[in-house]
Amino acid sequence: MIQLIETINTAVNNFVWGVPAMVCIIGVGLYLSIRTHFLQIRKFPYAIKTTLGRMFRKRNASDGALTPFQAVCTALAATVGTGNVAGVAGAIAIGGPGAVFWMWISAVLGMCTKFSEVTLAVYFRETNKNGELVGGPMYYIKNGLGKNWQFLAVLFSIFGVLTVFGTGNATQVNTITASIDSALLSYNLISKESLGTFNLVLGIILAFLVGMVLLGGIKRIGQVTERLVPFMAMFYIILALGVILLNFKRIPRVFYSIIYGAFNPSAFTGGVVGSIFLSMQKGVSRGIFSNEAGLGTGSIAHACADTKKPVKQGFFGIFEVFTDTIVICTLTALVILCSNVPIAYGKAAGAELTILGFTSTYGSWVSIFTAIAMCCFAFSTIIGWGLYGARCIEFLFSSKITKPFMIIYSMVAILGATMDLGLLWSIAETFNGLMSIPNLIAVFLLSGTVVKLVKEYFQGEGSSKVNHK
Repeated sequence: MIQLIETINTAVNNFVWGVPAMVCIIGVGLYLSIRTHFLQIRKFPYAIKTTLGRMFRKRNASDGALTPFQAVCTALAATVGTGNVAGVAGAIAIGGPGAVFWMWISAVLGMCTKFSEVTLAVYFRETNKNGELVGGPMYYIKNGLGKNWQFLAVLFSIFGVLTVFGTGNATQVNTITASIDSALLSYNLISKESLGTFNLVLGIILAFLVGMVLLGGIKRIGQVTERLVPFMAMFYIILALGVILLNFKRIPRVFYSIIYGAFNPSAFTGGVVGSIFLSMQKGVSRGIFSNEAGLGTGSIAHACADTKKPVKQGFFGIFEVFTDTIVICTLTALVILCSNVPIAYGKAAGAELTILGFTSTYGSWVSIFTAIAMCCFAFSTIIGWGLYGARCIEFLFSSKITKPFMIIYSMVAILGATMDLGLLWSIAETFNGLMSIPNLIAVFLLSGTVVKLVKEYFQGEGSSKVNHK
């Protein structure tokens, strides 16, 4: 039975994260970019100025809502995760250095996709019975496309609920326990025989912490993410910049390998990776997996923002993809390539390759700090996806179901800490990709609404140099 499930899942996964899906994600991103006249490039300085300006503006959100800064932090909490560390390493190992170039391309197009998702989420959102703002793909499908397309909203929500337990929780907890175990074992602070009990205790503690945050409601989620995300991002950026600065002489060669390797991978992989398409596939898929542009999940958090300006909140989508992929994923790639660690091209690799880049530069002591970074990344992802799952199950049933769901979701942390996940990771990844299908259809069909809202914004507030609140 398990073998049959594995076979079916592999076939679906290869399709979802394969050529057709990639073409759709890139295609929709390109279509939206053309229709908005490449807004993400034309208005990039404006987007950064607008988002950064609102980030540092102290304000309180109304009941049942997040501040715009809390909304982007919650979205980043879910996107900036272990994929930024393990995913990039895997892309380079399988696709060569050139995969990083294709990751950049997917990010540039993904900026416009995510901008559109966030704009639509805020524009078509609702207020639930608890007085909380709710939105995301299921709501802009429902309110933007009408009853005939309701099945897409249901499909997205079902896939979302099935995804969060694996992608959002169990696999992330597993990363936390593995990171802590590795750090403790390297300093002989724990025996291998004691790991089982230690991980059980750790799983219980994590379940309690996750439950405390999620059951505290949207306000507490926002308060936690607005403190955790900037800290973990800056912490990781400083560690990575240190590696790059200490190996600055290799930087020109590294960038040459990224750009030239995108079109001639074999020149840098010893012939192991000779396919341009493979390099492109790995770069694009890892980029999408990291920044979630096209999946629609991040828009669920942005829909909670206390703002009446969909386009203005949409600029946070551009900022989010830029931060996640162009900044953090690129830094990860440079850590691996600048440190000159041996890369077994053609073979799967994960976080251990990135960690090796840090330890080969700083020494083994840095493993403690990389463990801290990995724990922060993983925990933030658990919180972000917890919100996504709650909103999906609320859409399918009612807001009364959300608290029992959050309790069950929190308890999954214990399983993630103590069990060999194996097939669960692959199945969760498949459902994660399936979420993109109804979302991309909706964003494509609602592109006219995005264009209209953008036009109206830049004819009004966006045309003025005055910053309105």
